[in-house]
Amino acid sequence: MRKYLLRVLVFGGLVLGSLGLRAQSLPVGTPVLEDAFRRAQLLGLVDSSYSFCARPFFPETTTKFKDKFDPFNDLDKNRFIGFDGLIKFDKDKGLIKLLPVTWINQYNSKHPEGLNDGAMIPSRGYQTMISGGLYAQYGALSIQLRPEIVSAENLDYEGFPHRTDPAVDAHLWYEMYYSNFNRIDLPERFGDKSYKRIFWGQSSIRLTNGPISLGISTENLWWGPGMRNALVMTNNAPGFVHFTLNTVKPIRTYIGSFEGQFIAGRLNNSGFFPPDTTLNYNGGPQFYQAKPTDWRYINGIVISYQPKWVPGLFLGATRTFQVYEKDMGKSLGDMNIGDIFPVFTTFDQGKYQDGVMAARKRDQLMSIFMRWVWLKANGEIYAEYGRKDYFWNIQDLEVEPSYSGAYILGFRKLMPFLSRKNEYIQINLELTQLAMSPTTTNRNGTSWYLSDIVKAGYTNDGQLLGAGIGPGSNSQSLNVSWVKGLKQIGLQLERFVHNNDYQHFPIGDIRNHWVDLSAMLHADWDYKNLVVSATSGFVNSLNYEWLFDAPPPPDFTWLKGTDVFNFHGQLNIMYRF
Repeated sequence: MRKYLLRVLVFGGLVLGSLGLRAQSLPVGTPVLEDAFRRAQLLGLVDSSYSFCARPFFPETTTKFKDKFDPFNDLDKNRFIGFDGLIKFDKDKGLIKLLPVTWINQYNSKHPEGLNDGAMIPSRGYQTMISGGLYAQYGALSIQLRPEIVSAENLDYEGFPHRTDPAVDAHLWYEMYYSNFNRIDLPERFGDKSYKRIFWGQSSIRLTNGPISLGISTENLWWGPGMRNALVMTNNAPGFVHFTLNTVKPIRTYIGSFEGQFIAGRLNNSGFFPPDTTLNYNGGPQFYQAKPTDWRYINGIVISYQPKWVPGLFLGATRTFQVYEKDMGKSLGDMNIGDIFPVFTTFDQGKYQDGVMAARKRDQLMSIFMRWVWLKANGEIYAEYGRKDYFWNIQDLEVEPSYSGAYILGFRKLMPFLSRKNEYIQINLELTQLAMSPTTTNRNGTSWYLSDIVKAGYTNDGQLLGAGIGPGSNSQSLNVSWVKGLKQIGLQLERFVHNNDYQHFPIGDIRNHWVDLSAMLHADWDYKNLVVSATSGFVNSLNYEWLFDAPPPPDFTWLKGTDVFNFHGQLNIMYRF
């Protein structure tokens, strides 16, 4: 398999040839700056043909700004010192640039909280991550070296094992830890000691010519229009090593603009285990089933299209496949069941004999999305709908389109703040629905990101590659803030329902839903080279870990459940050269 990918890379290098374009990316999840660019697009300051649906973003190819870490072109006149971290050589054919140093700090008082934090882990206590590095370019070749160092206290907390007695609630253990977690590598706690890791982080080696870039990367990816969640690819987990063929700016054609990315990469397991791998019920078989230790191959694609006849409208699709390396074939010939690049295979399986597609031992996710930017209204709406399984044929898709489905809906609006210049009130609402529909349960489907075939589920290093809220979960978030340039002060309210698929079965009691209600104050501020962002607030977990101590029917009573109050805080500091 590797030799095929190497041939693709070498051939692409020959095609891209000698002419280069700046291919310095703005990493997914960069505090303050990434969202500032998207917000600037609503104000007409960024190329309106860029979708923000296939990130990382390459600002210097799609904006008039000369520095990707300076969205509003005011850093040059406000630096602490004159040095901008940039050295050019060979008559400006080559350059070396210092990348910003970013220090992210996070604290949880009772139990883990926080999404989309990359290499950081779900943990209680204090956790920190620091990153920085160099970007170098000569002609078409560019090298970005930006490792990430993570350290977490990883304190013990009252999770599922602490709060549920296996001897009393064996059926809950079987259905939760071993019906669910036998099909996904998603540790509740990353060991019983402090956690320290060094990752390659947002690093890459690329050959870039015009709008096309080819290379090897460990950068985080974000596919789709969502701001809080995305169905297929987010920065909720550490980045993984992958070959990438992607656009760095829209490809303009007679019918409109296109963007996209094609990847082939490697996913790793966490190496952590459930708290009790010997548990059984009345001497029966062990609940825990050991997962393969083999690494997984992932192949994925995202395409976004902006019709020239409808300014601001983006339509797109994503698809990913993963398979254990030991189960992977070597075929390039039959593209209907292709082993190396399965993203190009058929979407329906009705034409094959029963079991042919299942014999490939691979797991897929796919979605379609739209984003519509209304420049005159300084707003946008967006949506994504996905499936985690094949459809048998077109009639199956038409009759039960919601089978194995999930969706995201959202909008954002900027409204002028009084009569003040360049100041706005921003409103953002986003809904995410991952819980199974009745059609999925009727057909014995599984929750999003779980897999009966690839037992590690849709994860890398023990964290979800998709929506961080997790399998079977739903969320509704509202963010209202004042913004001016990079500065922002606001309030985020969120309702997060944990794994409703597990709550519906085996628990079944409608009072037991585990619901987090949170209120977070957040602020972003820039001063010369510094950009600082802070988030602070409280999470009230109702029926924490689905515990509700009340009489069952017929003595049905709505009472206060087992609730937990958690403080969550985050402080991010960035120094831009």
